[in-house]
Amino acid sequence: MGERELPTNKSKGENLTGTREVRKVRLEKLNRLRELGIDPYPDHFERTHTSSQIVDSPQLLGSDVAIAGRLMSIRRMGKASFAHIQDSDGRLQIHVRLDNLGEQEFGVFNSLFDIGDIIGINGQPFVTKTGETTIEAKDITMLAKSLLPLPEKFHGLKDDDIRFRERYLDLLVNYNSRDRLITRSGITKALRKFLDENGFIEVETPILQSVPSGANAQPFITRHNAFDEQLFLRIAPETYLKRLIVGGFDRVYEIGRVFRNEGVDRSHLQDFTMLEFYASYWNAERNMTFTRNLLQQVVKDLGIDDGQVKIGGNVIDFNGEWPVNRLADLIKQYSGIDIDSFNSEEDLREVIKRQGLYFEGIDKSGFGGLIDKLFKSTTRPHLIHPQFIVGYPVSMSPLARRSNTTFDEVDQFQLLVNGWEIAKGYSELIDPLDQRRRLEEQADLKTQGDEESMPLDNEYLKAMEHGMPPNSGVGIGVDRLTALLTNTDNLREVVIFPLMRKEK
Repeated sequence: MGERELPTNKSKGENLTGTREVRKVRLEKLNRLRELGIDPYPDHFERTHTSSQIVDSPQLLGSDVAIAGRLMSIRRMGKASFAHIQDSDGRLQIHVRLDNLGEQEFGVFNSLFDIGDIIGINGQPFVTKTGETTIEAKDITMLAKSLLPLPEKFHGLKDDDIRFRERYLDLLVNYNSRDRLITRSGITKALRKFLDENGFIEVETPILQSVPSGANAQPFITRHNAFDEQLFLRIAPETYLKRLIVGGFDRVYEIGRVFRNEGVDRSHLQDFTMLEFYASYWNAERNMTFTRNLLQQVVKDLGIDDGQVKIGGNVIDFNGEWPVNRLADLIKQYSGIDIDSFNSEEDLREVIKRQGLYFEGIDKSGFGGLIDKLFKSTTRPHLIHPQFIVGYPVSMSPLARRSNTTFDEVDQFQLLVNGWEIAKGYSELIDPLDQRRRLEEQADLKTQGDEESMPLDNEYLKAMEHGMPPNSGVGIGVDRLTALLTNTDNLREVVIFPLMRKEK
């Protein structure tokens, strides 16, 4: 008989002790298999079908098939046993009889096989009286003897900390986790498909950079031993993608990891996946339309034909036109502060504090940083349905082009859904002299203690001075988009292996 699986309501110490006992028993079974001449870790198995192929193909009933998967349950009943195996498609029942296997093989299965083992079965499908497709096992092969127990099979894995640290176990026992990650794959495929069909080419830009540019964020620092230089993990691929625009690539995109050394919460991770794309000769207005069309197509490609997604307690309608609102108007509506009436960070900071508002970095942020933090803390949580926000001050976007109509603003938009920023784009600044002035202002802010300000990037400025065509770019957070479209309020749920604090 296999050992009893550990219940989840035991303390961590009790579970650890029980796990050691289980491992000791399983090591003994492993040695016994080898003594019997059975290889517990063979190099291959000739599988003919997956579980779903067998369940969905009634013409296979009575035919010889070979299936493989992880043993998830066993019900032993004297001279016969019922069990379930799980593969990448789902679960399938198997029927194990003494008459079919013979005394030795049946005895090995009963005494040396455990829940968690990976096994192969040769047999024939049939349908039980209760209507369940089942494999009548003619031969069973051990493919990988497990030494540690799975989470308790009736309650699953509930502790979030354990689920994220041991994601492989979470995926084995929690179908919701599997479905979310499968949906994530579908989202990235849909994004690529739409961009490819619209003439964009996918590229890769450096993750290790000498100057961390492209966003207002604090970078991670590393060291290149061979070069004997300090380097940074990229905070955005933006300036390298725009170098490609200079180099004659009209439409480019990249889907990849970026790293920002900031706080962690349910809507922020320090390493996350970003899609960025750039199109020569476009502006922000055209890119707003393209971004809406892109995301609406992604929703359709996921099979959401009516375009409506349930997120928390809201039904979000992705159809039709999306409203465009001005940043200052929204901040005034939800905070009572009219940012249009301020010209300096000192005056704005004083009013923010007078309102009883406080956020991290309030005493070190520049004018743009204060507006950004004010918007995030007072306004953004109220913006539920898809809408574009425009009218951003120049100080908030050092890489965006100034507006033709309002000198102190840039041609930038953000897409907000369910209180989260999903996309950000603008008409790119292509004047190298204006760009240098703005980056010098950012560098001054950094010396004054604003750690999220951008540094001066002379190599990027050099590329710009060779001539950059008008263009517009957009960044979309893939993790956030996935969380929204899977009705999830925690980004760690949609990242396969989220970074966790080291266990003590």
